[in-house]
Amino acid sequence: MTSKKPLPLPEDEAEDLGPASIYDGDPSEEDDLWFLPPDEVEEDEGFFLPGPRREQRLLFDPRDWRAAQSDLSAELADLALTFGALDERLRAGPEGWTHRLALMETSDLGWWTGDRISVDRLALWTGLRIGATHDDVQALFRAGWAVRRLSSGAPPAAGGWERGLTAFLDRLAQGADATPESIIDLAEVMQNAEGLHPVTQSAIAFHAWRAVSQGIGQDTEAAVIAARHAASMGRGGAQFMPLALSGPRALRGSGDPSEKLSAWIGGAGQAALAALLHLDRISAWEAKAKDVTQDLSGRTPPRLINALTAWPMVSAPLAEDLTKASRAAVQRNFDLFAQRGLVREVTGQGRYRVWTAAL
Repeated sequence: MTSKKPLPLPEDEAEDLGPASIYDGDPSEEDDLWFLPPDEVEEDEGFFLPGPRREQRLLFDPRDWRAAQSDLSAELADLALTFGALDERLRAGPEGWTHRLALMETSDLGWWTGDRISVDRLALWTGLRIGATHDDVQALFRAGWAVRRLSSGAPPAAGGWERGLTAFLDRLAQGADATPESIIDLAEVMQNAEGLHPVTQSAIAFHAWRAVSQGIGQDTEAAVIAARHAASMGRGGAQFMPLALSGPRALRGSGDPSEKLSAWIGGAGQAALAALLHLDRISAWEAKAKDVTQDLSGRTPPRLINALTAWPMVSAPLAEDLTKASRAAVQRNFDLFAQRGLVREVTGQGRYRVWTAAL
């Protein structure tokens, strides 16, 4: 018995039978895939998805910030004048003043970021690397980094923004391709902002880093980057422009570039004025202390005065390290200074006491 092969169907009847398998698609459905570009497109003919196309603008458009800078030119001039006075005062003063302001700025900055490290604990940590607990060791590391970057070292734009930021933020890595994308993004933003005033650029750097960085300490880093870069408008006396000494107004700016820059300039102006007034007070205290302690012999009293000038809060172990004197000599001089109204003890305890200059 021989099997008969089925006769082929006509083409019009074969098309009506549908797909040969449940896994075969309907060819007619693929003819209307509107979201795919056509197979053949002329060179001068573009392919666009249906719907309106939104104008693409930079996230931090320098044109908007330039307009805001122009509108706030009077406020910017006032800030430059105040910062110029602070810059000259720090140029003429001792090196310890910059360190003192950096400690105060970092401590006040912590109340905005949430770290909340007091000046006396920050002084112990930066001076002796003691005072950390399991709960706040990372916060102390961030605060210590901020003090070092505010008071010394190269600014974030040294050698170009990408290279400078990599070194400034301790992101050094092997190989040229290892630069974090967040640094590349901020460097691009700052390159677009060239030609703007350093204060305006610092505001852009602050808000841009908070937008592109995903690190835990991004707020601290943003403030330190901005503070160091803004100081480039000075003559080298001030290493940074204070931002938080009179409250976090500069750091809380929101809205459009005009609103952010207005808050930035106003808050920085208040902080710079607070720093200037504080230096006046510490300068007057230093002159008084030297006059009142002329009758005291030895090297400890003048060294203790220098320590209290450079450090807002001084404990006995820190004073011992700074003056290179014995614990007994430090305690004896602290008692003499307290009797003459030069220092006051801030803890109210019999042990682990901390002193500050009685301004």
